[in-house]
Amino acid sequence: MTEKTNTRRQNIVEKIAQCFAVGLKDGHVVHAGDYLLIRPAHVMTHDNTGAVIPKFRSIGASRIANPRQPVYALDHNVQDTSETNLTKYKKIEAFASEMGVDFYPAGRGIGHQIMCEEGYAWPGTMVVASDSHSNMYGGLGCLGTPIVRTDAAAIWATGRTWWQVPPVAKVVLKGKLRPGVTGKDVIVALCGHFNKDQVLNQAIEFAGDSIATLSIDDRLAIANMTTEWGALAGVFPIDEVTLRWLEARIAFVGKRGLAGVPSDADGKGAHPRLNTDRLEKLRSEAVAADAEALYSKELTLELDSVTPHVSGPNHVKVMTPVSKMKNVKIHKAYLVSCVNSRVQDLAEAAKVVKGKKVSKGVKFYIAAASSEVEAESRRRGDWQTLLDSGAIELPPGCGPCIGLGAGLLEDGEVGISATNRNFKGRMGSKQAEAYLASPAVVAASAIAGHVAMPFEMETAEIIASINVAQKPSGRTEAVAIIDGFPPTVEGDLVFCHQDNLNTDGIYPGKYTYIDDFTPKQQAGVVMENYDPEFGGIVKEGDILAGGFNFGTGSSREQAATALKYRGIRLVLAGSFSETYKRNAINNGFLAIEAPELANDLKATYGADKLTVPTGEKVRIDFTQSELSFDGKNYSISPVGAAAQELIVTDGLENWVKKNL
Repeated sequence: MTEKTNTRRQNIVEKIAQCFAVGLKDGHVVHAGDYLLIRPAHVMTHDNTGAVIPKFRSIGASRIANPRQPVYALDHNVQDTSETNLTKYKKIEAFASEMGVDFYPAGRGIGHQIMCEEGYAWPGTMVVASDSHSNMYGGLGCLGTPIVRTDAAAIWATGRTWWQVPPVAKVVLKGKLRPGVTGKDVIVALCGHFNKDQVLNQAIEFAGDSIATLSIDDRLAIANMTTEWGALAGVFPIDEVTLRWLEARIAFVGKRGLAGVPSDADGKGAHPRLNTDRLEKLRSEAVAADAEALYSKELTLELDSVTPHVSGPNHVKVMTPVSKMKNVKIHKAYLVSCVNSRVQDLAEAAKVVKGKKVSKGVKFYIAAASSEVEAESRRRGDWQTLLDSGAIELPPGCGPCIGLGAGLLEDGEVGISATNRNFKGRMGSKQAEAYLASPAVVAASAIAGHVAMPFEMETAEIIASINVAQKPSGRTEAVAIIDGFPPTVEGDLVFCHQDNLNTDGIYPGKYTYIDDFTPKQQAGVVMENYDPEFGGIVKEGDILAGGFNFGTGSSREQAATALKYRGIRLVLAGSFSETYKRNAINNGFLAIEAPELANDLKATYGADKLTVPTGEKVRIDFTQSELSFDGKNYSISPVGAAAQELIVTDGLENWVKKNL
């Protein structure tokens, strides 16, 4: 099917983006690749609110554009009762009070859980957060996606930021999970089986009749860890399971009353977001994908082939059947975090440990995802069962998942955790090893003293497949060019072949925190760790072409600005780290994906030299969304008005100042 005949067909991600885009031309139908100005329903920041406040003030903002849009939830360093941290928390609370923003103090729970519990992550809406696990909102059919701190400041000030709609992959779930197998086992299987970046920087839509068999807790866990799979969003359809969960939640908050609800003023005593009027509207208007919507690829997974596996150590995309790991002794076990500390998770763990004791020499830490989850778990008796087994309770919050507070891994220790990340050093010592598993496996391992199955089950071979879609044919419409943006750009092409070129290679970490490092100094050290000869090879006006996943690693924005200051006009690459792309465009520096060009350059110039001046010019025609190099034309995603304006204004901060 050609692009022309499919212009009005949209998937869920495109439809939600269409609803939350602003400034679209009449008749513009949003599709993957489009740069949009968006006005998300909400933006959540946590402890990093303290870092966003000075950004907000530095751009000249004095008030929040829409006080109902931001949400502040303190959750990361909640165990730190030092005067420094308490002062930071008080300043955030005071700022929230001054600006009239919804605020949730330390102890209320993890921000992502609060966003779901309090109705901010509403199905069919777009919600962003300055945290990578905002993908979790997709479990409720909400398009949740991460932003960086500059974006958060921009949204506070203007209500808007920019977003490029990513390619969307469909993941079809078939069959039914075996008894005892959970959503965490599903996402571990997906990360471990499709572990070659098949969904990197894409959005995922889950589909298939089998979704009806998955609870919301399972869906939230799966959506949460689409982040570790490499995706920018993971969205489930809105179905009867979603609606029943909301019904139950509305009934609960009705009994609870409005105590603790920051924005409780609706004049009628009803919850401002969780109410029957809103639910009935959702029933009649729930967004769904069109029958002929386009997807970049389709992956399938047979749920009945999923059995408990463990991720790691120190990497999410390596999995091993639990049954093959019984000789791995553990020292610590963790049932904490936004991915797996809800009521269902705690109940599964309690069932495993009931009447048993944590193994000698093992410490088992538990923390609920929120104060309400903990209260419900206590009411059911599950919390006490876990404590009776010897578990050590921590306050609702992130804690050891991100290496903060009590219970961190020490040198030589092995931990098994129901969290979402097990990168080396994240949960403590770099000389420790961390594995990920479901709550039941974590609990069974705490009791056994080694990685253990919670029940008898033969390991099955994962049954899954992938089918990459054909790229739609046909030329896209001409792109309108705003005043000040060049319709075409031309420059000598310089090629750096390295895939996964990280930000430390582009801009060495030793310079990152030198606050008075000038643009000229940044330009002088750019690519120093990748190729010390780079600075002497390139010249002002050149266009840099890189490999795939360019700019991975740390989020330091100097990895973009240093190339800009060196005089590089823009960067082409097979693909980018999404954080790198955001930092580049937020600083008025274009980063354009051109995978076919990257492959051709690799075939022509090889990998013998780190930096190759090709001696050939590349020409980019933004009107036709096309680049030309060495006699061949390549299609690129349209650079729309939203991205153009950020380039013309020299970055997001200047754009905000212009639009205040």
